[in-house]
Amino acid sequence: MIKNVFGTTVDLLGEAIVSGRYPVGESLPAEPLLSEELGVSRSVLREAVKSLVAKGLLTTGPKVGTRVLPDNQWNWFDPDVIAWLVKKGLPTEFVRDLQDLRRVVEPAAVRLAAQRADAQDLAAIESAFAGMKRAVEQGGDDYITHDLRFHQSLLRASGNRMLAQMSEVLSALLQTSFEISTRKDNGPASSLSMHREVLDAVTARQPERAEQVILRLIDSARQDIDEVLSQPAIRTRRPRQTDAVALTS
Repeated sequence: MIKNVFGTTVDLLGEAIVSGRYPVGESLPAEPLLSEELGVSRSVLREAVKSLVAKGLLTTGPKVGTRVLPDNQWNWFDPDVIAWLVKKGLPTEFVRDLQDLRRVVEPAAVRLAAQRADAQDLAAIESAFAGMKRAVEQGGDDYITHDLRFHQSLLRASGNRMLAQMSEVLSALLQTSFEISTRKDNGPASSLSMHREVLDAVTARQPERAEQVILRLIDSARQDIDEVLSQPAIRTRRPRQTDAVALTS
């Protein structure tokens, strides 16, 4: 999708901040200089700065100007922030933190799904799995989209509205994870059986078994990511808000 002047300006500034061109704690260049450098009006620049403030990359105030914030204040659930980070190159801490988060959230959600899922929930999970299987066996389909829907359906099946909403909040992070892990040769095919085990355990009302399998799946994905990232020149495509909808790989 082609962005307008505002969106392009946000991207340029965001990438520059994430890449370290503007160091943490330092002020951005004066508005007239930055406006000229980017080739945009001051009004567009001001709106772009407001957007980056909302994303946690910048802070503004009287007499201190517009300063760059440390990364522990960035919005790590924002698709743009994650896209800029991907362009820079994913740090080891990103992968570690994401896998830690998955190990906290997913097993609890799947355990609840095995206790609470109704017929409609199970049908949604089954349909998503069928799409994953079709993508592996026939090709020409978007495996990641079906994979994300599979896990979104699991979260919804937990019967917990807060967990269900977390899939939307986490989507940018997880989309990036899946884009990497599925680059391993035969990665989707090798993980398909574990997805089937999760579905079977939820359907059979076996919370402990479902929890154990999802943990194996998460740990397997971590190994795939580590293997892929050990290779040179790894890049992922930009996370898409339309198809980044939930958990796993």
